[in-house]
Amino acid sequence: MDEWIRQAEVWVGQAESWIRQQPPEQIYIAAAVIALTILVFIAASCLKSSKSNTIVLSGLSGSGKTTLFHQLRDGSSHQGTVTSMEENNDTFVLNSEKERNGKVRPVHIVDVPGHARLKPKLDEVLPKAAGLVFVVDAQDFLSSMQDAAEYLYDTLTKASVVKKKVPVLIFCNKTDKVTAHSKEFIKKQLEKEINKLRESRNAISSADISDEVKLGVPGEAFKFSQCQNKVTVAEGACLTGNVSAVEKFIREYVKA
Repeated sequence: MDEWIRQAEVWVGQAESWIRQQPPEQIYIAAAVIALTILVFIAASCLKSSKSNTIVLSGLSGSGKTTLFHQLRDGSSHQGTVTSMEENNDTFVLNSEKERNGKVRPVHIVDVPGHARLKPKLDEVLPKAAGLVFVVDAQDFLSSMQDAAEYLYDTLTKASVVKKKVPVLIFCNKTDKVTAHSKEFIKKQLEKEINKLRESRNAISSADISDEVKLGVPGEAFKFSQCQNKVTVAEGACLTGNVSAVEKFIREYVKA
């Protein structure tokens, strides 16, 4: 131990001797560089910690949002098989990550009820969202297609979504059912329906849609790839626990 102390004293003495030999200007520059490096590190740490960890689940009633919420949190569908009229709001470590070693960043998940009169609740949470999962019933898609497209259109044209470029995952649920439609089919049909909505909405005075941002490229059929924010489509089955596409989406925008 004494030998280590003596060696440390030698190093300190050498450092002091070297500093005395340097011009004052170089010492000032070195000190400024060190101080700047520390400030950049602190700023980067603060920026990282201030990034949102909120993921919003939206979609029509009965699409499976609440079941998805419970699968992400508990790894089961309990209490999620009945259409919910109340918001589910919780911060937790994803169930699939509970056994991981090391520190895992919790995720704030908000499940917004899909009932029409509760849609304004979506406006309250979207400004804080790091990402949005729009759940679609792939089994009963054709009967709900127009309503789903309108709900999605209203979401994609919100200024809070476009300006922040909130990423959106269209999650086609119940694809384990024999009568379910594929994600490719659902994507194409939603694009067609949104294109119809876009044409009809564009004919309305901008005074009536002040908070709405126009979608797509004028003169071209609408595609999700034209959106300013990233829109992707995936499939799975909440009841059976096949929600890995949603978990991957969450960790892409809320880093562990």
